[in-house]
Amino acid sequence: MTTMTPTAHPDRDSQQRQIGRLLDNLPVGPVHRRAVIAIGLGLFFEVYEIFLSSTIAATLKTHYGLGGTALQLLLASSFLGMFVGAIAFGRIADRIGRRRAFLLTLVWFSAWSVIAAFAPNAWLLVAARFMAGIGVGAEYPIADSYLADVLPKAHRGRMAAWAYTCSFLAVPVLGFLSLWLSGRSIFGVDGWRVLLVFGAIGALFIIVLRRSLPESPRWLASAGRMDEARAALRAFAAGTDPAPTGSAGRDDTGDVAVPPAPTASALERLRRSPYRQRLIMLGVFHLFQPFGYYGFGTLAVLVLVSRGYDITSSLLFTAVSFIGYPLGSLISIPLLKRFERKYLIMVMVVVMAVCGVLFATATVHVLIVVYGLLITASSNVFSNIYHVYQAEIFPSDVRATAVGWTYSVSRLSSAALPFILIPVLDHYGATAMFAVVLLALAATIAVIAPIGPRTTGKSLDDINPT
Repeated sequence: MTTMTPTAHPDRDSQQRQIGRLLDNLPVGPVHRRAVIAIGLGLFFEVYEIFLSSTIAATLKTHYGLGGTALQLLLASSFLGMFVGAIAFGRIADRIGRRRAFLLTLVWFSAWSVIAAFAPNAWLLVAARFMAGIGVGAEYPIADSYLADVLPKAHRGRMAAWAYTCSFLAVPVLGFLSLWLSGRSIFGVDGWRVLLVFGAIGALFIIVLRRSLPESPRWLASAGRMDEARAALRAFAAGTDPAPTGSAGRDDTGDVAVPPAPTASALERLRRSPYRQRLIMLGVFHLFQPFGYYGFGTLAVLVLVSRGYDITSSLLFTAVSFIGYPLGSLISIPLLKRFERKYLIMVMVVVMAVCGVLFATATVHVLIVVYGLLITASSNVFSNIYHVYQAEIFPSDVRATAVGWTYSVSRLSSAALPFILIPVLDHYGATAMFAVVLLALAATIAVIAPIGPRTTGKSLDDINPT
């Protein structure tokens, strides 16, 4: 049994590092597994919301004649909201804690998804999708930070990949739901509106699971709440939730004192080496990586429609291709344990680029599906690895802030994609569109190769010296 009795009168930094070492060396227990499931299911609806854009846009364009600026804004609206959410809630999660931030974002997302489902016109739909996106945008930065905080170092990549695999079941689920609901109504409600309601209701169920999770011991220690940090650490070690201990243990419904935000010295650390370089690296990386990842996922249906396929055939091809998302997540699990994350990211960028060009030029139906499946599988190996990686390379007290700031760039870039890629697709075709994607992917390799640190199998304290 791992002992968690601190040495006599250690200073705060020593206590934080001790808690970090104990977390890193714990065996995987039931609370770790519950955390992976709860985080994965919560991310399910974040992924669901992202990929819903393509389905809604294709349906409104085909059946309701929506086009031009309105269509582009619809595709961009949720990503713009995610940009705001990733910036704002990253800081909030470092201020009030990962667990409470999780619950807040899910409630926010559910409320605005219901409003979007019953929007009477395209402009209110765009506004509601933007507001829902604020909640959605915070999910990944907070989830990445929480998983990096609490998972043992030897199992961090593998177990985080299981959470992401769970989340990406949303993509084929959405694909086949969209196929089934295309052109239909349920109790007089259009199919695309039903898809929005499904996401809102599902997210509410996850709140129950997330409420049972202990707070991150690393975050509690960084906030100076050492007694609570040790209680949360015991929960992960013993597989039980921490019991309330006077003012240190609180129910979410009571008054909770807000701990201090990251101190000036902590935020100042992000301006110094090596964290300044890592911030710049991830910012540039996230500026370009959505071209490869979301360029296919959110525009695949429109690519096939532009090549002459009807909406039903396009949705079928895409739904089958979307099976590659959870498949790619499963493939990433052994890779994350065996190989260095930095080099895996670079290799998967090359694989995504090759598969994208093949998809853009394929004319045989079977090959369209095969190449689409290969794109989605490789892109999710890529996604899982960089999500694990980006949370590993910053200290705990500013981890969610740093990940939120840099990850928000990907949301802004994703919002710009419809205004860049759709005109290229309309005027020059799918091959030209994927050529733009290819150039963007090359930029991700160029920035991560010289700057990115190695992290596989290392303690977070070793990766992030004070």
